[in-house]
Amino acid sequence: MKKTFTTIIPVALLLAGCDSLRFAPGERQKQNAWLHNRTTTVAADAARTENTSEKLQALTKLSQLQSRGFTSYYGLPKEFPQAYTAEEILSQSNFQLAQTALADSAARPDTWQLADNIFELAIGISALLGGVYGTRAARFFKQARAKSKALEEIISGNELFKKQAAAVPNDKPAVFAFKEAHKNQSPQTQRIVAETKANSNS
Repeated sequence: MKKTFTTIIPVALLLAGCDSLRFAPGERQKQNAWLHNRTTTVAADAARTENTSEKLQALTKLSQLQSRGFTSYYGLPKEFPQAYTAEEILSQSNFQLAQTALADSAARPDTWQLADNIFELAIGISALLGGVYGTRAARFFKQARAKSKALEEIISGNELFKKQAAAVPNDKPAVFAFKEAHKNQSPQTQRIVAETKANSNS
């Protein structure tokens, strides 16, 4: 039972915290950050030359300063959008760029694939280390990877059941679907579930 928990708890912690993980900024996000800096610069210049209120001038100046941090964080793009005048900045292509950059920013890595990649990396490093400890570590990470895949299958089956059960309460087909989802688990998953149950009962 102790071995099972030492494997499952790190995986669960990893998967619980994956919402904070993000992809590295792509070219469109870098272009959008640079475009934001140009937009705030032109807006600050316009506020100053058009003799707007001191408050608006201060706001646009602060916005320009803040946008430098975004550009510095994201990095410069390989290709710069046309954005030297207000007319160029307000082009339809720049609005489209802002929309696609927003969609790219919302993307998150698949947590199960990420966990699988981490286990794969750990197995590879253990194999490189070699020796008794490397072999033991590789065996441990292979078991952890198998348990992670089993957990994924179980959670997927349970989520399917929850969706169907929520749609129609006391639905017999939903109960049947739940049983079918668990029946279709791989033999390895069924073995891990049986071992986990046996360990928890002992």
